[in-house]
Amino acid sequence: MGGPTADAPEPGTIRFVVGGKVHSVANPPPTRTVLDYLREELRRTGTKEGCAEGDCGACTVVLAEPADGRLQFRAVNSCIQFLPVLDGKALFTAESLKSADGHLHPVQQAMVDCHASQCGFCTPGFVMSLFALYRSVEHPARSDIDDALSGNLCRCTGYRPIVDAARRMYDYPAPPAGEEALLAQLEALRRREPLVIEHGAQRFFVPSNLAELAAMRAAHPGALLLAGGTDLGLRVTKQHQDLDQIIWVGKVPELKRIDASATHLEIGAAATLTDAFERLTGHYPELRELCRRFASPPIRNAATLGGNIANGSPIGDSMPALMALQASLVLRRGERSRELPLDRFYLDYRKNALEPGEFLERIRVPLPVAGRTLRSYKLSKRLDQDISAACAAFCLDLAEGRAADIRVAYGGMAAVPKRASHCEQALRGAAWGEKAVRAAMAALDRDFSPITDMRASAAYRLSAAKNLLYRFFLETSGAGVATRVTETGEAG
Repeated sequence: MGGPTADAPEPGTIRFVVGGKVHSVANPPPTRTVLDYLREELRRTGTKEGCAEGDCGACTVVLAEPADGRLQFRAVNSCIQFLPVLDGKALFTAESLKSADGHLHPVQQAMVDCHASQCGFCTPGFVMSLFALYRSVEHPARSDIDDALSGNLCRCTGYRPIVDAARRMYDYPAPPAGEEALLAQLEALRRREPLVIEHGAQRFFVPSNLAELAAMRAAHPGALLLAGGTDLGLRVTKQHQDLDQIIWVGKVPELKRIDASATHLEIGAAATLTDAFERLTGHYPELRELCRRFASPPIRNAATLGGNIANGSPIGDSMPALMALQASLVLRRGERSRELPLDRFYLDYRKNALEPGEFLERIRVPLPVAGRTLRSYKLSKRLDQDISAACAAFCLDLAEGRAADIRVAYGGMAAVPKRASHCEQALRGAAWGEKAVRAAMAALDRDFSPITDMRASAAYRLSAAKNLLYRFFLETSGAGVATRVTETGEAG
């Protein structure tokens, strides 16, 4: 089905580097996962299937591609990535790390020496997550190690020896990097034209620029848009759906750009969460904890901010903070663009304001201004790699002790991420004090009627939403354990 080649590709052929050689696959099944191809065709069986939904990390591989003249190494979950997304990239599995003379890579040797494996099923995934860390961070802090491993589960070893291995892997002689040769290989594979894969009734379209995407979207308004695949992949691996027409936006450079103007951060819809969060937290460091707790690095490395927004899950953690910041969306259809506030984008559960043939081009986030305070809080059963029971965001413009303006948004409280209009009305213009905040907490009863599900009861969600507002008040009013805020807003 595939083999090494350096020739120009035939129509419908993807090319990627694996094991140091260029590998070509002509018109593959577009929704075949990278994991299945690795195990069934390449016989690289170190990569395992555990959950088939990007949670356990047993399937973790590393993709490398050029970025600013260097190679960027990032871990991803191969179980929910479709094979065509490998086009133009280098793929690393556990089998890739051993040197030609048989010596183990420092990551592997550290795992052995620290006795960091027992049954071994999860070990290749841990190795690949650590390999991505090894190639990206020279002296990681414990928090970097914990974050790098947050998407990998081990049921028998315990994590201490794995963390020990993460620390020790830098003590061994570094293997030859081979970065220049790989960069040259990938540059030769760089695609400058659109790609169309045809397999039976399935069509997989890959535009190479924004104009081509607009034309393809207009010509195929019923096609599914694929960005990072962390949600769409589950429709294949869990729901066993046949997806006949897909447009993948991962090769559109305009959608991956992140620019800053004098007033806004402009984030392309196909920018990964990793890249988008890095730039966003550079301006709003208050969001760092929320962004770090958003899934795991393999998910953030594939998923996109535009995909998270367009997907419209009521528990999508990015939307409340963006709503509180008054972010807006640039929507495009053909040559026409329009701008829509994010809080007007969602119409109902999984329904949005996109017109047929329209797509999300970029997200516009206002930059910080003097006197503005932002906070966002996530409640979940686990610290890492867990879906929110509720997520809250608050953005306060304080002037002379009064809430000149305030925006309050929640996820997990309704069928869509939503602003709390009654709560905001109770606070806007009022003295930033106990009396107004208590009234706003009560107003949340009119804003939301949450449901009970496996993550939380309706009563818990509503109570927690009120308490998060009160927490924001305590953090921004100067009140704390040693001070009490009176109803007039004066500390006493």
